[in-house]
Parts: sequence; structure tokens; C-alpha cells
Amino acid sequence: MTEKRLDEATGTHTVGHEWDGIEELDTPLPRWWLITFILCCVFALGYVIVYPAIPLLRNATQGTFGWTSRGDFDAQMTAENPRRAPIFRAIAATPIEALPANPQLLRQAVEGGRAAFKVHCVQCHGSGAAGSKGYPNLNDDDWLWGGDLKAIQTTLTHGIRNPDHAETRVSQMPAFGEILKPSEIDQVVAYVRSLSGLGKQGPAATAGALVFANNCAVCHGADGKGGRAVGAPNLADSIWLYGGDSETLHATVRYARAGVMPRWNNRLDAVTIKMLAAYVHSLGGGEANLAPVVVEAAPAATSAAVAPSKEHNVGA
Repeated sequence: MTEKRLDEATGTHTVGHEWDGIEELDTPLPRWWLITFILCCVFALGYVIVYPAIPLLRNATQGTFGWTSRGDFDAQMTAENPRRAPIFRAIAATPIEALPANPQLLRQAVEGGRAAFKVHCVQCHGSGAAGSKGYPNLNDDDWLWGGDLKAIQTTLTHGIRNPDHAETRVSQMPAFGEILKPSEIDQVVAYVRSLSGLGKQGPAATAGALVFANNCAVCHGADGKGGRAVGAPNLADSIWLYGGDSETLHATVRYARAGVMPRWNNRLDAVTIKMLAAYVHSLGGGEANLAPVVVEAAPAATSAAVAPSKEHNVGA
């Protein structure tokens, strides 16, 4: 510890500290830096007073201007609604099976569904709708309950395995670990893998064919190609929701699977669900309508991008 002194080389006083002969100069901050710092402090104080800033237990300070980003967004959406109203009315008045007959309206529905998908569906299905383990790929042509526009709309509307909704899509695979012997599970897994060319047709697969016929064919069909009436997947197309390796299939057969997709009729308006169905159908795996639908022309809609009017997600 030393006393403060004037450093002759710089003309600046020291701070009075010394470490092994090294002293620290008490160099004043540049004036421009001090002025900038003070102005920033004044700006920050003003911002805290004028805008919502300080978090409280349940909300935050409101600010003297009463401005919020959510309020600003709501105001923009309210101003946009008159421009979008004709499009929504046209989509609402058109049965979903008839949308392909009106290419312009279909494009608007697809764009509206694209916006809705980004808000509510990407969390499970991914930004490219390619899905992941346990979440279906919406780009392929593999569908449990059907891939035409009406079937997709029904799936979105009522969801999958929603116990609070009587019209939800429901399928139930038994946990065969409580029904079959371990050796029989080994055999049926070998047989299922052979259906899609993943395994060889050996003695285990041959024995598994009988186990499959007695326990699985009632839902998946004698050829293992599934049944949409009960939401049973095709086991012969090499498309797997959870995986087609032996270990994963053993777990599926032993413990079963029961994925859930929320129903959207209690969260979204019917038009947004219809637009989501049109978008999912457009991704590449959409199937043709079961039967042609003839309706009167929908009201003309102005050409504009469509965004969701409520909060919206999707599944196949």
C-alpha cells in the first residue's frame, strides 16, 4: 500500500495501490463516455416509466402509455380482418371436398393453413412436416385413417385418442407382453420385419405368421397392410412411426403404443381447421377425394394471403 502520487510520465495521479512494484493510474473516463452513460441511464429510466418493464408477481408494470406488443398485434389483426373476411367467407361456404374445383380459393386456403401450421403443428411434426419418432411424417402417403381432404379435416377436428371427446379417432393395440409368450413375440417380430423386407423369411418368421394370423390380422389384415376403419397401420410398406428395428418392434408388441393428437374443434374455428387440412393435403401425400362434390360457386374472394384468425396444430 502506497500513498497517491503524481506519475511524472503521464501527469496522472495513482490510486495509491502497489503490487510488486506495479502501480495503477487513476485515469479519468473520457467525457464522451460519461455523457453517453448518463444519457443511457436517463433513457432507461424513461422507458421503465413509459412502457411495461418491471415484472411483478402476476403481470408487469403497465407503463404510462398503456402500450403492449400484444395490444399492438391485436390492433393490426383487427384492421386486417375486413380485408380477409371475403376469403374466410368463401372458404367457409365451400365444402372441403370442393376446394380443388376452385384453384384460387384452394391456394388461399393452403397459405392460411401454412401460417396456422407454423404456429401450432411444428412443435410435433417439425417445420418441414417430416415428423420424428412418434410423430408422423405428413409428406408421405402413409395414412392411418385416410389422406383425402375430408379425412384429414375429420382427424384435425376430432383428434386422436382424446378421452373427453366421443367423436375422437380411436385405435387400441393390446400390450401383447401380457398375452403372448416371449418366444411368440420374437416370432411375430421376425414375421413383421419380413413383410417389409427388413428380415429374412426363416423359421422364426414362418412360425410368426401363425401368431400374426391368430392375434394381429384382425386389425392389420391377413397381408399386414393395415385397416383404416380401425386406424391400423400398414406393416408392409417400410414406413415406421416408432422404428422398424428389432428392439423397437419388440417394445411396440410387448407394451403397445398410444400416441395422442389434440382435437382442434375446441381451439380453432372451422375455417382454420379447413385451411390446415388443405395445407397438409398439399404437402405431397394427399389422396384424391373419395367422390366428386358439386356445389354452387362460392362468393368471390379477393386475392390475398390468409393468416389464421384464431389459435391453431395437425396430425395424420
